[in-house]
Amino acid sequence: MDSVVVVENPKDWQFECNHVEIVSARDYLTNFRLAHKRAVKVFNLCRSYSYQSTGYYVSLLATARGHKALPSVSTLVDFRLSALIRIAGEELEELINKSFAPLHSDEFVLSIYFGKNVARRYDRLASRIFRIFPAPFIRCIFTRDGEKSWRLKNIHPIPANEIPADHLPDVVQFAEDFFENRNIPTSSDIPAGRFSLAILQNPDDEEPPSDAKALQKFRKAAEKMDFNVEFITREDYARLAEFDALFIRETTNVNHHTFRFARRAQAEGLVVIDDPDSILRCSNKVYLAELLTRAKIPIPKSMIVHKDNILEVSPTVGLPCILKQPDSAFSRGVIKVETEEELQTECKRLLDKSELIIAQQFLPTEFDWRIGIMDGKPLYVCRYFMAKKHWQVVSRDAKGHSRWGKSETIPLWQAPRNVISTALQAASLIGDGLYGVDLKEVGGKCYIIEVNDNPDVVAGYEDAELKDELYNTIMSVFLERVERRKERKIAK
Repeated sequence: MDSVVVVENPKDWQFECNHVEIVSARDYLTNFRLAHKRAVKVFNLCRSYSYQSTGYYVSLLATARGHKALPSVSTLVDFRLSALIRIAGEELEELINKSFAPLHSDEFVLSIYFGKNVARRYDRLASRIFRIFPAPFIRCIFTRDGEKSWRLKNIHPIPANEIPADHLPDVVQFAEDFFENRNIPTSSDIPAGRFSLAILQNPDDEEPPSDAKALQKFRKAAEKMDFNVEFITREDYARLAEFDALFIRETTNVNHHTFRFARRAQAEGLVVIDDPDSILRCSNKVYLAELLTRAKIPIPKSMIVHKDNILEVSPTVGLPCILKQPDSAFSRGVIKVETEEELQTECKRLLDKSELIIAQQFLPTEFDWRIGIMDGKPLYVCRYFMAKKHWQVVSRDAKGHSRWGKSETIPLWQAPRNVISTALQAASLIGDGLYGVDLKEVGGKCYIIEVNDNPDVVAGYEDAELKDELYNTIMSVFLERVERRKERKIAK
């Protein structure tokens, strides 16, 4: 992928970078050769990004041309969203307060150039902010809230002509380091794939949705379909615009960097699984209970619990029953209560953390059905058996050690029709992504337990029947969607 640095006046930026072409903004906007180049990364260093300015149009036309712009138009929009700035400040609160602890003023301005600050002690904070708001030059305003706590008040791009003169030598060095350390490849350095796929993973995750062997199978399947594949981590947030598609293979949550990755990828026009809407809908059990009930899809007898209706739980769903935190996952935050006293104690404890929780009828079964679904079609069918002497598929001791029940993968045609059809109905309410639908079958009737985005695909388990064809099928959906988006861009 070629790299182009766009500036108002090339004479202002005399630094040498391998594999980088420096052009004026006017040339980028009007030059036929540049407009029709493919696979281009555009580093927009214009003096202003204000609406309908030259800098604004550089990022806008880069997107229209299928080029990858830094900053992108969506980043410029993010700078105007106070909610995003607040969330970023909350996520970085500990680091912000640690970084500014020695300061005695009530306001501090942090200038960030390619993820760095002229004072090295702020480099870690500058790097984290750059990953969230990837733009070459950023100015952050921090204010002290009370005597000790600092908060991020505002953030916006810095026009190139407002960079202090004494910062310029450092800025030039940061730019050179940025391009050199990124080792930006030229078209001759990379395989001849038409499209690029990023797979987000966490190498330190003890219970990842896909193990190392499955991830390599995904890579192999994608490369067969003309994708260049790169495994990325949370550190690569600023690089999302380089890719055509994002596949999240890290446990997702709304209050988590995976959701921010999904949202950013969608805003950049990438094909993304899991998409942010699916993460939102699947990660909250209160939402799912309401959604499935309104759609008249069978679920165990359930009720939404708040502090004023705790006494109604046992008459409504019976005892024993299951209590669920809204954002519970992997059997964490899911509790079985046997007695009224236990019910009252656990409800009050959970409601101290959340305004609402779910109480659900306990349906004992030997195993849960798991139906893997993508693009509205069933992929695989598993039986997840309960852990030995436990009521869930996984049992965790006080030290956090896990003991899983066995699992069996069977051919689709062997699964009961009502299990498949009920799972498909539930998944259709969420979207057309990749889901794992969990069901219990009691007396020939199916009950949806939950719909999971980011379901497990582990080598030797979910792929036990389809083998490599499971990975090929999932990657073929990515290919179809990327091609469809490219065709729509050309048509416009």
